[in-house]
Amino acid sequence: MADTSGGPPLLGRTALISGSSSGIGAGVALAFAQAGAAFVIINYPVEAEANSAEAVADQVRSLGAQALAVQADVSDEGEVERLVAAALGAAGRVDILVNNAGIGHANSVEELPVATWDRVIGVHLRGTFLLTHAVLPGMYAAGFGRIINTASQLAYKGAPGLSAYTAAKGGIISFTRSLALEIGSRDVRANCVAPGATRTPILDAVPPDVLEAIRAGIPIGHLADVDDIVPTYVFLASEAGRHFQGQVLSPNGGDHFL
Repeated sequence: MADTSGGPPLLGRTALISGSSSGIGAGVALAFAQAGAAFVIINYPVEAEANSAEAVADQVRSLGAQALAVQADVSDEGEVERLVAAALGAAGRVDILVNNAGIGHANSVEELPVATWDRVIGVHLRGTFLLTHAVLPGMYAAGFGRIINTASQLAYKGAPGLSAYTAAKGGIISFTRSLALEIGSRDVRANCVAPGATRTPILDAVPPDVLEAIRAGIPIGHLADVDDIVPTYVFLASEAGRHFQGQVLSPNGGDHFL
């Protein structure tokens, strides 16, 4: 068991972060290392992102933590089992799971291919379930765990052209709340971070006019940078967040009030 009695807030912890070769996931990986995590497992979906994942892993190592980059499609049960086995083999345990893997796709409902709907739901929602399902036994055995799921403020307000994405994020919130009720008597916490629009590669799928409309509707007047989002993950992973269970924290610049 890690000693978190003093020093950095994640001192000695091990973390597995899905979808962490870029964007918010990469930012969370670096923030966890800065917060004292001992081991960070970087997940990426396809070999084309291997170099990006290894670059994040190298940055994590430069901050004093161990790191391992593992390719796995989180919507695939077998690949998730392989990912978790690799994490346990390297680090011995998973104290913190961040379900962050996600993809974006913009289409009206009538033009949205069924295969695209299935893919978006699969990566976001099925992936969150599969990874949680795989790490929970170890967290139960250790008597400790922190599960942080990436949702979105759009799960609450909706967005034209993003029906699959918003449905997946709404499902993640509902899943997290049910999970939190199941594990309430254990020292395992499950919560969500629901970021507002953030400058990451996932916004590449959003048309410029839609992005400008989103920006114009944010009271503080601009989209978030990754550094605006990641402190919420560190908080929920740390002892400071120990009394949060089944909650949704939304750093969104006032775009939507939860």
